[in-house]
Amino acid sequence: MTVNGKPVSADTEGRTLLSSYLREGLGLTGTHIGCDTSQCGACVVHVDGKAVKSCTIFAQGLAGAEVTTIEGMANADGSLSPLQQAFQDNHGLQCGFCTPGMVMSSAALLAENPQPTEAEVRHYLEGNICRCTGYHNIVKAVMAASGQSITAL
Repeated sequence: MTVNGKPVSADTEGRTLLSSYLREGLGLTGTHIGCDTSQCGACVVHVDGKAVKSCTIFAQGLAGAEVTTIEGMANADGSLSPLQQAFQDNHGLQCGFCTPGMVMSSAALLAENPQPTEAEVRHYLEGNICRCTGYHNIVKAVMAASGQSITAL
């Protein structure tokens, strides 16, 4: 497979989850494992451009796939992507544990729909759990990244 633009290969057990392969095999620890039951969304990565929960897919099944993790989201010069910058500017994180999954899910949404409504953002992020922020600033960050502002509560 290709991970963040670089070809990688390894012998893995058939039961090795993509999340484990990324973290333990490649040292890409930005992909968080929060629940092991596909409920929290902390492990979201992109596989062939689609957001997937990496704790639900086996690494061996991804031969030839293009995988992007949070580490691959930054600009080529290492600076934050516009979406990552929007999360920082709008305080769309608190403890930061859910942030990689939130960013990856949000990036997938914006790739599908560059100008989503606030309701569409909230609906798209339903598969990601944040225990700290109450989601308002996360939604605000996604709206800012899309060039829009959030409506008042």
